[in-house]
Amino acid sequence: MALPAFLPELATQVVVPVAAVVGIAFAVLQWVLVSKVKLSPEPRRGDGSSVKTGAGASEYLIEEEEGLNEHNVVVKCAEIQNAISEGATSFLFTEYKYVGLFMGIFAILIFLFLGSVEGFSTKSQPCHYSKGKTCKPALANALFSTIAFVLGAVTSLVSGFLGMKIATYANARTTLEARKGVGKAFITAFRSGAVMGFLLAASGLFVLYIAINLFGIYYGDDWEGLYEAITGYGLGGSSMALFGRVGGGIYTKAADVGADLVGKVERNIPEDDPRNPAVIADNVGDNVGDIAGMGSDLFGSYAESSCAALVVASISSFGINHEFTPMLYPLLISSVGIIACLITTLFATDFFEIKAVDQIEPALKKQLIISTVVMTVGIALVSWLGLPYSFTIFNFGAQKTVYNWQLFLCVAVGLWAGLVIGFVTEYYTSNAYSPVQDVADSCRTGAATNVIFGLALGYKSVIIPIFAIAFSIFLSFSLAAMYGVAVAALGMLSTIATGLAIDAYGPISDNAGGIAEMAGMSHRIRERTDALDAAGNTTAAIGKGFAIGSAALVSLALFGAFVSRAEILTVDVLTPKVFIGLIVGAMLPYWFSAMTMKSVGSAALKMVEEVRRQFNTIPGLMEGTTKPDYATCVKISTDASIKEMIPPGALVMLTPLIVGILFGVETLSGVLAGALVSGVQIAISASNTGGAWDNAKKYIEAGASDHAKALGPKGSDPHKAAVIGDTIGDPLKDTSGPSLNILIKLMAVESLVFAPFFATHGGILFKWL
Repeated sequence: MALPAFLPELATQVVVPVAAVVGIAFAVLQWVLVSKVKLSPEPRRGDGSSVKTGAGASEYLIEEEEGLNEHNVVVKCAEIQNAISEGATSFLFTEYKYVGLFMGIFAILIFLFLGSVEGFSTKSQPCHYSKGKTCKPALANALFSTIAFVLGAVTSLVSGFLGMKIATYANARTTLEARKGVGKAFITAFRSGAVMGFLLAASGLFVLYIAINLFGIYYGDDWEGLYEAITGYGLGGSSMALFGRVGGGIYTKAADVGADLVGKVERNIPEDDPRNPAVIADNVGDNVGDIAGMGSDLFGSYAESSCAALVVASISSFGINHEFTPMLYPLLISSVGIIACLITTLFATDFFEIKAVDQIEPALKKQLIISTVVMTVGIALVSWLGLPYSFTIFNFGAQKTVYNWQLFLCVAVGLWAGLVIGFVTEYYTSNAYSPVQDVADSCRTGAATNVIFGLALGYKSVIIPIFAIAFSIFLSFSLAAMYGVAVAALGMLSTIATGLAIDAYGPISDNAGGIAEMAGMSHRIRERTDALDAAGNTTAAIGKGFAIGSAALVSLALFGAFVSRAEILTVDVLTPKVFIGLIVGAMLPYWFSAMTMKSVGSAALKMVEEVRRQFNTIPGLMEGTTKPDYATCVKISTDASIKEMIPPGALVMLTPLIVGILFGVETLSGVLAGALVSGVQIAISASNTGGAWDNAKKYIEAGASDHAKALGPKGSDPHKAAVIGDTIGDPLKDTSGPSLNILIKLMAVESLVFAPFFATHGGILFKWL
């Protein structure tokens, strides 16, 4: 007989919520520390100099040296921050009205489709996997799946909204801290990112834990039905993320492209110049796309990987024998992840101080390495304490014997593959290495060669991440079947709090630079915020690499769970039913990318025309004597993104329903496989191409080496070519690329949730033929 897990059920019931509460408390602590930076002018002495606050010489402000009016600077920063915050809040509320309507309609669909599986019967039904046992009625599964969907959707929206609020709270504070040195500004931006990272990771875990326990009151011993209903949580999280990513991405890139093309290329004014009418919309966009959209996206990945692992575990020995602690192994991994990330964050904010610009990027990279090493130890402990020595895992109809050390390897391989993907992404997108420097160098001969080099870099950057994902899949599947793949995805996402902190740090620093420029602060402060932003650009690309890598593993695990639930014994590519699905599925990421790219293009077109109109018709705008009309540009971005996010969202949400109902589960399995295989490649290349073009432009602007100086300065022909590359890359890296990982996950989790309906009533066309 197999030895039970060391950790008793009571300990698991305590460890998971306590870890979540610790994560939330740590987020609140970081927020309190950030809020100590005041957005009000410092008290003055009688002679006009500022009163020092204990730290003596280290609090010396550049403004005092250069004789700027410090009172005006602080007031201006507060005004700009307020405008950005109001714009972002207003957009998200507008977006959430439309998304809320969709959520209501889709919740009704889930209930109707799943309830009709047994004709809305309230009688208990025979269990699907545990033969000879009875399970709760299909109507109950329909109701609880709908509740889980709404829970996931609301948690996703709240995560994105809170992230945006924190980022807009911190941006001006980062700008003001930059007057005291790059180290102070870094800590403020990073702490703000950590607030979002820990809030999202902890609240996602806490809500899932509460849902499992509350649903368990009704389901009792029917764990098969309980965890099938819980998959709605992942569907809710990801469906909201799709609209957040697409809507936010269209908003931010329409403003960015409009501001850059007219401001930098045509008018030769600096980035974030207050004379540029699109500048507020651009800074609002950073918060609604890169912060709110990304937060919802990674929450969706976390929710889905947890749900995929729980579904497979519920039909393995953990679920059959009702072993609570091993059953909640996925949640234990996430709990340890929060603690590991907490320790890691202290290295950036408390143990080491950044004193120079060139220490920023290494400090962020160390965060990834430290969190991965600490987490590896944490996984070993959880696998030893939380799992029996041997157990069986469901493997397409059979039960496969697995040992606890094998499951540890599955999680660890996912975790380390994430790090490999992160560093490869960094190599291809950071201007410290030759790939981006080569792209910058190609700007000497114009925009065309820049575009050619950038595209080639993106395609090449796919190679190693795909090998890393392939190796993770092979090892984890060989050791523990589909459950191994699901926990490998969880391993990659186990350091989500640190990953999100690093990710959110980028847009906060970008906003800080914009505020410094608009408030008329000295060029030295702008240099500091630019250095923070350049490091943030690279880390944002690393974050996208993590999101795409984990999406591939999550989708495969969900795909495995769907195939099992839909009773497909083998997915045979040689049968026409499957092959037509495969080829159509591989086309979907292209169709989706075309829609999102065109949306950004058409919105940017309106933005460029409006910015040109203002420059041409408002007297004194170029001289800086009159203010531009920021509100019109904000309205253009808002209207475009709300209108344009619906068709791509409908494509992703309706495809599994149409294919499942009309063509059946076998064709749908082909569609899911095709979308996964092609979507991952396009997502990686799009994100890295855009990131490389952006940093090639920043490389020329910074002029930090002789090579970069030869290509500059700002306004030179090579610089203009780099700006054009950057604007082409904007929708690739911030709209199409990141949204694709949601496409592959969302279609898979939606298919799993609706699998009982498709298996019973699907394939209408083939039944007629």
